Amino acid sequence: MLTSLRLVNFKNFADETLKLGPFTVIVGANASGKSNIRDAFRFLHGIGRGYTLADILGGKYGPGGQREWDQIRGAPKEVGRLDPEFNLPPSTFSLSAGIDRVDGERSVYSISIWFDPFGPQGFRITEESLISDARTIFASASSEDPFWMRLRFGEDITQQPPGRISSLQPALSQFFQIYKSMYRDFVTDPGIMQALQNMSFLELAPERMREPSIPGATTLGDYGQNLPSVLESICADADRKQTLLSWFEELTPMDVAGFGFPRDPSGRVHLQIVERNGRKVSAYSASDGTLRFLGILAVLLNEDAGGTYFFEEIDNGIHPNRLWLLLELIERQTAKGNIQVITTTHNPALLAWMNDETFENTSVVYRDEYWSDSVIRPIAGLYNLRELRKSHGMEGLLTEGWLETAMKFSEGDYDTDHLDDDDEDDWGMEEE
Repeated sequence: MLTSLRLVNFKNFADETLKLGPFTVIVGANASGKSNIRDAFRFLHGIGRGYTLADILGGKYGPGGQREWDQIRGAPKEVGRLDPEFNLPPSTFSLSAGIDRVDGERSVYSISIWFDPFGPQGFRITEESLISDARTIFASASSEDPFWMRLRFGEDITQQPPGRISSLQPALSQFFQIYKSMYRDFVTDPGIMQALQNMSFLELAPERMREPSIPGATTLGDYGQNLPSVLESICADADRKQTLLSWFEELTPMDVAGFGFPRDPSGRVHLQIVERNGRKVSAYSASDGTLRFLGILAVLLNEDAGGTYFFEEIDNGIHPNRLWLLLELIERQTAKGNIQVITTTHNPALLAWMNDETFENTSVVYRDEYWSDSVIRPIAGLYNLRELRKSHGMEGLLTEGWLETAMKFSEGDYDTDHLDDDDEDDWGMEEE
């Protein structure tokens, strides 16, 4: 499971750390920087998929010309944080991810990228490392050739792998591809690469969820494609079907008996909601909120569910009186341990319904109109919000704009006030 994300000079973040839990909520107004956090996770996911820097940032095409990967949002020079004084991007930006492995060890993977807008390389890696329980697995060493990196393993800089590592592709993915036989003990531990590979970025779009799908397609697309066949797969298992119906009945006033999956003349699967009186409602007539909730159910109840799921505005289209149901669903499923959910929202009303663990793993992204950068802060650390939440609840505070006011006063009037303190332990690991 991912436990933290640190962003240094990335997009509109100077040096900020996001704490992560089984279910993490990121609250913030429009244009505060929430989507930039998503971009950072996508960057790490691209590393897990073995892409080069050019692929990750510019898009990846397969051998037949088909698009495999969409580029990171923004122009190349906008990936790095613009200097507030000179309005120029820095030469280097960095990302670090804290990861709890299945064997109980804690790891931190870090990478720093240098950008030359006028050079033939464009982006290249200057530093990269993987540390597990304060033990160095590998780290980059100085190299005279900018096109290649040198690696050291452990603390012994003389232990060099054969061949060379390109500075145009993260060493982590090259390491796994090239040195499997030499470093079998490390390479066969899938925790690090799997954590970066097993990410999904979902922007559920009702118009795509209404479309019929191919029979046997059991993976929900990023925009909710294949919803009919995914739900059909879930309903093939009696226990999972009952769980699906139980949650869905809580959402809707309809007296739901089940789902139908008729075929059209071409053989594609359509979705119907079947009521106990025999009435059948097609996906074309279902509301956007109903389809989005079904999409979330399809993700979390899928037999192959696992890894990290990132949702944009997960509460979009859900009636305010049913937000508690959405949160309870996600909290129950993520508590099982094989699923991690991260979501953004600009609706602070979600805070009124979450349990204590989710509250501790919720952060606010805030940018004052006079600041060049955004800050990330755990909401539980804002003044005495823990105590206020227990004694008075959250709804009144949120409707009065307390969250924005608390951030403004806690961060001060100057950009330099919101840089991370050097003595903070961003990873939860003791410093040596």
